[in-house]
Amino acid sequence: MTLQECYDKMGGDYADVSARLRSEKLVQRFAFKFLDDKSYEMFCAMMAEKNYEEAFRAAHTIKGVCQNLSFVRLLKTSSKMSDALRNGWTPEADALMGQMEADYQATVAAIREYKTECER
Repeated sequence: MTLQECYDKMGGDYADVSARLRSEKLVQRFAFKFLDDKSYEMFCAMMAEKNYEEAFRAAHTIKGVCQNLSFVRLLKTSSKMSDALRNGWTPEADALMGQMEADYQATVAAIREYKTECER
């Protein structure tokens, strides 16, 4: 799997991130760092605790990282989630939880698969 294929699989925009970061190695390094980011775990924990202010912050962080790395699918969902939580809990936030989970897991799975192939 190439980095382009990884981006295709996750619903990202490889051309956009390549134009911004200008180096495949740099894109790869930041994509791999995403695997260690704890923002999604924080988001889930804060939603479970009904701490919507902190859940908003975590969703907003995910949105920013996804924007920088052109993880488009997860960017769209995290952006909707940020908007839904901006002023506290909304029914829309609960409705978006499944999509957020699916898009996050698809992104992480694509990066892990790519990383595994790079390590061979």
